[in-house]
Amino acid sequence: MDVHPELAPVLEQLPLLLDPYADIAGTRAGMHALARHFPADRAGVTSERFAVPRPDGSRLAVEVYRPADVPGPLPGVLQFHGGGYTFGQAPPGADRTAIALVHEVRAAVVSVDYRLAPEHPCPAAVEDCFLALEWIAGQAAAVGVDPARLAVGGQSAGGGLAAAVALMARDRGGPALVHQSLVVPDLDDTAGTVRTPADADPRLPDGAFIQRGWRHYAPEGAATHPYAAAARATDLRGLPAACVVVCGLDPLRDTGLAYARRLMDAGVQVTLHHVPGAWHGFEMFAPDSRLAREMTARWTGLLRTALHRGDLGVPTP
Repeated sequence: MDVHPELAPVLEQLPLLLDPYADIAGTRAGMHALARHFPADRAGVTSERFAVPRPDGSRLAVEVYRPADVPGPLPGVLQFHGGGYTFGQAPPGADRTAIALVHEVRAAVVSVDYRLAPEHPCPAAVEDCFLALEWIAGQAAAVGVDPARLAVGGQSAGGGLAAAVALMARDRGGPALVHQSLVVPDLDDTAGTVRTPADADPRLPDGAFIQRGWRHYAPEGAATHPYAAAARATDLRGLPAACVVVCGLDPLRDTGLAYARRLMDAGVQVTLHHVPGAWHGFEMFAPDSRLAREMTARWTGLLRTALHRGDLGVPTP
C-alpha cells in the first residue's frame, strides 16, 4: 500500500478502526460529546436555527451560519454532512465544516439535519436535503441569501447527497445551482464491492465499511429510488459545474473518478482533484498536513470563485 510519505507517520499512530455500526446510538452520542468537548471557533460567525415543515407535518431542522460583519444578501451553500448516511449530525451551533466554510467562502452556509438511517432509510435523507434547498430559495430574502448564487456540497455521504440534490433540482425544475462540491463522495452503492488497497489495513475505512452504510441507507437496494445513488443516473447533462475530490487509498476513489468522467462526457465543467496516498477522512487525523491544506484550499477556492464571480474585492484562488 503506497501511503504518501507525509502521512506515513500519522498512519503509524492510528489504532485499529472500530466498527461504528456495532452501536449506532453510542457512536452518535460519542460524536456529539466530542464536538462539544472540542468546540469550533465561532468568532465572527452567527447562526440561526429554523424548523422547516415537511409534507407529512414533521419538521426538518436547518441551521444558517453566516459572517457576522456582512449584513447584505450573501451567496448560499447547502452543506450536507458525511457519516455513511447513518451518523454525523452536529450539535446545534457546532457544525465545524459550516463554520469553516463561512470564513473560507464568505457565504451563508446552511447545515441540514437530515434524517438518518437505519431509522429513516432512503429517500428520507435526500428528500430532506432537497427540501432544504427549496426552503432556502423560497426564504432567501428573509434569511439574507441571494437565490441566484446557490451551491450544494458535502463530504462522503454528504457528497453523495449533494450530487443527488443537483440531479433533483434539474429534474424537478428546482432552484438553479451554480456549483456542486463533491468531496470524496459516496455516490454509488457498488462502492467497496471491489477490493482496494485500504482493505489490507485494518486501521483504514475499507470496502466493507462503505457497504455497511449502504445496507442501512438502501436496504432494498439503491435501484428502488431514482436519487438513492447519483451514479445510477443515466443522464448527467445540464448539471452545475462540479469539483470532485478523490483520495488514492479510498474505497470511494474509483466510483468518484467514474462519476467525474461521466460528468465531463455530458458536457459538465468538472475540476478533479486527486490526493495520492491518502485514505478516506485522512484530513481529520492530519489537518495541518500539506495534503489536507491543499485539498481544502482547492475545493473551497473553486466554490468561492463560483459564488462570487463578478463581485468586486473578493479574492479568488
